[in-house]
Amino acid sequence: MTEFKHTTVLLEETVNGLDVKEDGIYVDCTLGGGGHSRLILSKLGENGHLYSFDQDQTAIDYNQKNLAEYVAKGQVTFVKSNFRNLKNELNHLGIDGVDGVLYDLGVSSPQFDDAGRGFSYRFDAPLDMRMDQTQKLNAREVVNEWSYNDLVRIFFRYGEEKYSKQVARKIESTREEKPIETTGELADLIKSAIPAAARRTGGHPAKKIFQAIRIAVNDELGALEESLEQALQILNPAGRISVITFQSLEDRLVKRMFKEQTEIGDLPAGLPIIPDDMKPKYKLINRKPIIPSEDELEENRRSHSAKLRIIEKL
Repeated sequence: MTEFKHTTVLLEETVNGLDVKEDGIYVDCTLGGGGHSRLILSKLGENGHLYSFDQDQTAIDYNQKNLAEYVAKGQVTFVKSNFRNLKNELNHLGIDGVDGVLYDLGVSSPQFDDAGRGFSYRFDAPLDMRMDQTQKLNAREVVNEWSYNDLVRIFFRYGEEKYSKQVARKIESTREEKPIETTGELADLIKSAIPAAARRTGGHPAKKIFQAIRIAVNDELGALEESLEQALQILNPAGRISVITFQSLEDRLVKRMFKEQTEIGDLPAGLPIIPDDMKPKYKLINRKPIIPSEDELEENRRSHSAKLRIIEKL
């Protein structure tokens, strides 16, 4: 079984942000190593319940043992599904309202560290990057079969890579000779396509391209937007949503969606009182995102880009 030696980021801040009630119903949309789930469960009474989602079966299997004490008490239900299916999955379980929803976005450390999953340029492994190992689309198909224009589009949009065209052109010419099979081959290819001067700053030259492919393979931004819309719909009054993002694309999406829900729209000129149906139904708990403390940054280098945003239903 995969060992989830995973340091949970912004653990206390994220769970405290949910303002957990003992008898509440909560959802952890990103079970992973179970850090956030465990802390939520520790705050629940016997009538409270947690639904923990993960599309990765290894996470479910690990937490059946990791959270065994709560499994035995019947306080946690594991749901193997993409969180874009949040509302449907909960409806099937007889749940139409919840008191809090938590998202810890990005790939968990065990997925990055498992060479066989093909997420990282740090290991030479078959190109994969699927969070759900049962889905058909993988990184090998994206790299070898998607058109030049589609590659440029995802590299710009999801990786914000300045040299998207150069990398896509290099991929296109290389795969005409033979398929690109491994993360090592792809990383070397990316490195050769980016000018030497540009490779000296900004971390590993393959970082942005690997991120873009991973987002495309798993449709991460589409899934997040769909799931957040559903979470806002099923939230009970005074319920909260806590979201940790790790890159600017996710953070901008969450910020925009929360802003839309908490601001008053255009009002007719001279309106003395705001009608109830035009008042926001949600409020921001933190105007600016919460970021890791200096101590957490020292202990966990992967936390440096984390941002936490919290919204509450009125």
